[in-house]
Amino acid sequence: MTNAPLNAASLRGAVDLSSLVRQHNAPAVAPADGETQRSGGFATNANDASFSQVLELSNTVPVIVEFFGQGIEPTLEPTIAAYAGKFALVTVDATSNPQLVQAFQVQQVPTVAAVVGGRPVQLFSGVIPENELKEVLDQVLQLAAQNNVTGTVPAGEASDEDPQEPEEVPLPPLHQEALDAIAAGDFSTAIAKYEAAIAQNPRDQDAVAGLAQVSLLARLENTTAQAVYSAAAQDLTDVGAQMAVADLDVSGGHLGDAFARLLELYPSADTDGKNAIRTRMLEFFEIAGADDPRVTDARRRLTLLLY
Repeated sequence: MTNAPLNAASLRGAVDLSSLVRQHNAPAVAPADGETQRSGGFATNANDASFSQVLELSNTVPVIVEFFGQGIEPTLEPTIAAYAGKFALVTVDATSNPQLVQAFQVQQVPTVAAVVGGRPVQLFSGVIPENELKEVLDQVLQLAAQNNVTGTVPAGEASDEDPQEPEEVPLPPLHQEALDAIAAGDFSTAIAKYEAAIAQNPRDQDAVAGLAQVSLLARLENTTAQAVYSAAAQDLTDVGAQMAVADLDVSGGHLGDAFARLLELYPSADTDGKNAIRTRMLEFFEIAGADDPRVTDARRRLTLLLY
């Protein structure tokens, strides 16, 4: 991997993917049956748990990441296929992968980004004309060449002789049951499984991180955004409403906004409210990961408020 800076003038700045390096500590939605290579091996689905493999792949070939969801399906595959293996395409469901949404600062779907040499670059949101899309992709190829990322994805279906991904170590039973429940949309069961794993081993950080993430998913499922924002607008001191809005901030990739909202509310909250805010922020710390600089800053500010 080269250390040359990403300097294509027409590409917007890189975002921070440091939290995704720690995916072994962050259980997420289990891959669906369709999350396998397709179209000759250049296109695949990815999720929060598997994205570290995408970062590794980007050291060989530039990777285009397409976020979809909310009824909008991926559309880039035919265009990427025309480049005959010069790109790998990864599609991500933005509705079920909050860590990737946060890391890539996704605010709407579709959103398209690139990863070159392990470094992400934001490209565009929304739909752009085909000629503009090809111009952007050509610029990504130039950027990749500058960083010595010039490999290709083999054409044709992957053969038995193709390199295989390392066999994954089986998860502990409770962790696997939790992931199965998440995949089925049964968040309450997943929460119970992670809580049971923590009861067995309070130092099980995988379970702690998994519990934080699935708890957020469960709250979002039960939150009506319009009602929450309406309540928040009426009373900025309402701890419950403001914590719900903070959940929406995190799900939309606005972690700093969530921290600022809760830290501003903390001094005026009563004892129960303070405890609730502290607990929610600790969950957000687990979701984002200790390496995120926003976590470091928020943890410091919360400590000052506590003492």
